[in-house]
Amino acid sequence: MPPLEGSTTEPDAAAVEAGLDALDTPVRPAAKKGGWGRFVRSVLPPVVFLVLVIAVWQALWAAAFWPEYQLPSPLAVWNELWARFTSGDAFGFVWTSVHRAVLGFLVAILIATPLGLLVAKVKLVRAGIGPFLSGLQSLPSVAWVPAAVLWFGVEPAAMYVVLLLGSVPSIANGLVAGIDQIPPILPRVGKVMGAGRLATARHILLPAALPGYLAGLKQGWAFSWRSLMAAEIIATSPLLGKGLGAYLDDGRFLNDMSTVIAAIFLILLVGVGIELLVFRPLERAVLRARGLGSL
Repeated sequence: MPPLEGSTTEPDAAAVEAGLDALDTPVRPAAKKGGWGRFVRSVLPPVVFLVLVIAVWQALWAAAFWPEYQLPSPLAVWNELWARFTSGDAFGFVWTSVHRAVLGFLVAILIATPLGLLVAKVKLVRAGIGPFLSGLQSLPSVAWVPAAVLWFGVEPAAMYVVLLLGSVPSIANGLVAGIDQIPPILPRVGKVMGAGRLATARHILLPAALPGYLAGLKQGWAFSWRSLMAAEIIATSPLLGKGLGAYLDDGRFLNDMSTVIAAIFLILLVGVGIELLVFRPLERAVLRARGLGSL
C-alpha cells in the first residue's frame, strides 16, 4: 500500500540509515593539547608522589623510630646510588639483568604464542594442557630456581629456564582469554573467504585477540622480571655476571640497608621504564585503533 500523504516513512528511513553510518564511523580523537600540558599531567603526579614518599621517609628517619642500620636516611641511599652511577657499576648491573630479561622474554613470546593458539582452538589440547598452564601461572617462579640450578648448574641457562617458566604460561593464557572473547562470526567469515589455519590465526585471531594478548604480555613480562630477580638473588656465580638481583643480595650479605634500598630502587626503575616506554604506548595504540580514544 502506498504511504499516506504526509507520511514520514522515507525521511525516517534516511535518518536511521544516517545514524547507522554514524555508528560505523570511527571516532576521531580530540585535538591534542599543547605538549607542555601533556608533560605536566604525565610527569607531575608521580614526581609529587615521590617527593611525598621521600618526605615521609625523612620524617621517620629523623624521628629515630628504627636504628640506622634498619632505616637509613634518604641521603645515605642517594650517596650509595651516586657512587654506583659515577663508578659505572649501576649501568653494568642494569645491563646484565635487562638484556637477559629481554632476550628471555622474546623467546617466551615465540613459544607462548603458538601454544596459546593451540590451546584456544584445539579442544583436546585445551583439555590436556589448559589446567597445567593455569597451575604454572599461579606457581611462584622462585620454586623453579633450585631445580634449574640442579639441571643446568649455576649458568645462564638456568636463569633462562626460570624466566621462561615464569612468563610462558601468562602469555599463553592471555592469548587464550583474548581468543575466547572473539565473536564467533569473525573466524566463520574468514573460513568462507577461503582463509586457511595460518591465515586465520595471523589475520583474524591474533588481531582480534590483541587486547587480551597484550594483557598477557604485560603479565608475562612482570612474571619474567620477578623470576629473574629471584634467580639472581639465589644463584650467584662469576659465570652469571652481577645483575640487580646479585647487587641486592650483596646488601643483605653486608647488612647494608642503603645498598638494599638502592638495589630495590633500580629494580623498580627498570619496571616503571618498561611500562612507560613499551607497554603504555602499545596499549594506547590498540585502544586508538579500536576507536576507544587515547588515554
